[in-house]
This record gives sequence, C-alpha cells and structure tokens, in this order.
Amino acid sequence: MSTLRLLVRDSLGEREVPITKSPFTIGRRDENDLRLPGGEVSREHAEIVADGKRLILKDRTSRYGTFVNDEAVTTCDIRPGDRIRLGRGGGADLVVVDADSTSPGRSPTAARDDLRQITALLEGVRALGSGRVLQDVLALVLDASLDVSGAERGFIMLAAADGALEFKLARARGKQPLTDSTFATSRKIPEEVFQTGETRSVADLLDADTASAHSGTVALGIRHVVCVPLNYVHYVESADARAADRRIGVLYLDSRERGALAAGTTRTALETLAAEASVAIENAKLYREKLEKVRMDSEMRIAAEIQRALQPKPRATLPFVDAAAAAVPCRSIGGDFFDYLDDVGESFGFTVGDVAGKGPPAALLSALMQGMFATYAYSLDTPSSTVAHINRALCRRGIESRFVTILLGSLSTDGMLTYCNGGHNPPFVIGPRTGVRRLESGGPVIGLLQMATFDQESIQLDPGDVVILFSDGVSEAMSQSGEEFGDDRLLQVAQANVDLPVDTQVDRIVEAVRTFTLGAPQSDDITVMVVRYLGAGQPA
Repeated sequence: MSTLRLLVRDSLGEREVPITKSPFTIGRRDENDLRLPGGEVSREHAEIVADGKRLILKDRTSRYGTFVNDEAVTTCDIRPGDRIRLGRGGGADLVVVDADSTSPGRSPTAARDDLRQITALLEGVRALGSGRVLQDVLALVLDASLDVSGAERGFIMLAAADGALEFKLARARGKQPLTDSTFATSRKIPEEVFQTGETRSVADLLDADTASAHSGTVALGIRHVVCVPLNYVHYVESADARAADRRIGVLYLDSRERGALAAGTTRTALETLAAEASVAIENAKLYREKLEKVRMDSEMRIAAEIQRALQPKPRATLPFVDAAAAAVPCRSIGGDFFDYLDDVGESFGFTVGDVAGKGPPAALLSALMQGMFATYAYSLDTPSSTVAHINRALCRRGIESRFVTILLGSLSTDGMLTYCNGGHNPPFVIGPRTGVRRLESGGPVIGLLQMATFDQESIQLDPGDVVILFSDGVSEAMSQSGEEFGDDRLLQVAQANVDLPVDTQVDRIVEAVRTFTLGAPQSDDITVMVVRYLGAGQPA
C-alpha cells in the first residue's frame, strides 16, 4: 500500500492518519476510515483510491464539495504537498504527506506555513513602525493579522474615554474595507476578551454554548473565531519606574475555515503582533493628539491676534483727559476687556469689564461686550441706562453660567464724572483735595437678572485727579506663598506713582503685580486703566 499519509487539521487539532487501504473513505459516519466531525462534512464525503502508483481522490457527491489546492474537484490525482479541503471552509483541511521523506510529527507543509507566518509577522511589525495616522495603523494591523492567521475577516475595537468598546475598522482578506453595518457579529466575545484580557478561540460557533448569540455570524458561514486583547505595555528605563499596563481594545478575527485559526503557532503570532500593534496604535493616537494640539495652538494664536486687534489703542488723549490701559490675558486669549469713547465731543466715555471664566468662551463674550458698549453708549444718555440695556440684551441671549462685571463712566469737560458699577471691583479716585474714594454705586453683575435695576453717581473731579480701574486679576493675584496682592497694596503702588504719566502708572501697577507673583502661575486676566482729568481746555 502507499506510504502516503494525511495530515489532518480540524477542530480536534492536528494529527497524521496513514492511508492503509483502497478505497480509503472519508466522512462524518462512524464506518468511514477517516471520521471527521463538522457541519460541512457529509456523511460519505470523499474517498481515496489506489490505481497502481497513482492515488485518486473522488468526491462522493458531497453537499459542500471537495477542493484540492482551493479548486473544486470531483476526481483528482493527489501527490505529496497537495492540500485537500472538505466543504467551503467549515469542514476540515487535509495535507498529503510522504511518510518516507518526513520526520514523524512534522510535515513540510506545516513548516512552510509556520515560515509564512513568521515572515508575515515580521513584515507586519516592520510596517507598524512607519505608521503615523491612526486609521492607517489600524489597517496595517488588520492586514498583517489576516495574513498571519489566514482568517477571512477582522476588525478592531478601541476603548473610548468611558471604557466602552467602539468599532474602529474592519477589513477582509485582500485589504478589502468593510463597514460595521456589513460586519455582522456578536459583541459578546470582544467584550469578554476586553474584560478578562485573555485571548479567546472558538473552534466552531455551532458547537459553542452561546451559539444563539452568534446566529448572524453563523448565517454567513463563519465558524472559527479568535479574539486577542490589545494590551498597551509601558516601556520604562527601570523597574522602579514601571507603570501599570492598560487594555486599549481588542483584535477580532474569524473565518469559515475551521483549521486556519486553530494552530497554537497562529495564536502565539497573533498575540505577538497584538503587543506590537498596541504600542503602534497608542503612538498614532499620541501623534494625532499632537497634530490636534498644533492646530489648536495655531488657531489660538490667530484668535489672540484678532482679540488684540479688537482692543482699542492703549492710550486715549483729549484736551481735558488723558487715559491709558493694558490687558494681560491669563491664557492666549482672555475675558477682560476695556474700551474708550473719545470722539463724542463734550465727554469721554470709558469702560472696564471682566467676563466670568477664561479662554475662548470668555474671549467671545468679551468681544460681544465691547460691541454692546459701543452701540448703546452712543445711543443712550446715561451710564446706568447703558448698563441696564446691556444687561437685558445679555440675559435675552441666555448664555448659561456666564455673567459679566462692568464699570462704565462718562467724564465731561467740566470734570463731572458720572459712573455705574455693575458688580465690578470699585475703582479708586485719587486727588489732592478729595484724597481717596471708591466708585461703588450701580447694581449687581450683568447677565443673570434681566429685571435688575442700576443706579449711577456723579462726582466732581479736580484737575490732576486720577481714576484707577482694575480687574480682580490684579487685586486677587496670588504670590508663590498663597498671599493675595490686595486692594491696599494696589493703592500704595497707585499713590506712589500718581504724578507720573498715565501709561507709566499702568506699567508700574502691572510690574508690581508681576513682581509680587514671581514664581507663581498667573491665575486670572490682569487689566488696569488710569484716567486723569486735566481740566477744561487744558493740553494733554
């Protein structure tokens, strides 16, 4: 009889069976010479017949067909190295082995398959090193996994911020993209693998205890499943610096060929690839986050330039008044604002305000406040009516959890200062005759109570009197030891420099705050304005 044997790979594992008689019958019935379980193996599936030195494989009108080297056959000569497949993929794989030239327990075909797996694994790992875009890296992982395992389909799910698995990418053999809507499968296996962190292999979904949960997958002819966790390993320089590894997702593969994913070498190769893939995926995510940060930084720089362009010139000079201001945002853009109305003839209008919060939302609202100030201050007579109209307009917009403090003043040529304080830090008025007083009349912060009422007060300034306006980023600035700059320290700096030009006074106050907070991070926007009354018809 022939010295040829069959290397059998099915759900039971890998084994060698000698061809001891002719005909040598193969099928699901117990009476066959080679009995094979499986949904696509017929009761009397095929037989091998010896004809002299020839071995002939014959299909016995099986339901799902017989294939030699992936070609459907009814009668075919077989030789060492030929691969016989029973069924479309859910049956068994048989490889013809020559016993005289093969060491026991190992076929040249198996060795060739292992070498192919190693080659595919190395190529996949090498390709992952060049990946930068996350979707490209995911595609590389899936293509390498399909090549290593011989699976027909695969997908990757990654953990979201809340820990839930999200479908990211699916591929079929031959680098064919699939969508989550066409990739019918149960989430049960991926979620179990993600929770346990252990690879799971299902030899046949029809034999699984949870077969009903995989009905959609089984309907496509899929039988064998392997799911591997993606565990991100932190590489550190010393054992003391080791951080906890974390699970970032799962790699899922399935196939109609039952034997294709069952080998232990395939599982080992997939776990090795998954370990490298986890690092590549995390690196791609970090690279994407870095690109996003660069884009955001660029947009913030543009926003900061626009905000600076929207601010008025830092110095305003009229025959009867001289004013200067500066705004130092806590971040690239801030929520403090100031503005002047210096072209209305007999009076000089000015405002300083502070929007609750920081960053882009506060900056947008501060720009809106500047527009409202310019609109209403021109059309209304008094500071209190202007603040009331701005408050109602802001409340109507219904901006949740946003309010604004504002001080609005109008200084006429005769030195009469009329102001309204909407919840803002009371400015100082410093003069030789009046000494020091605070501007506190007005009402609550604006943007919260639509029907709030606002008062105003008028005081007489003498030539040389100055008004010091500031935001809470000045008075509440914190030193490295946690001490506040405070109103008293601000007043001391202002009085010490009251006779200097207004722009120098602004610089001295800002410099004093920075010196006080040296070594501590700036926690709020800093805005300072100094207004000096010169007297009627006096040159600046």
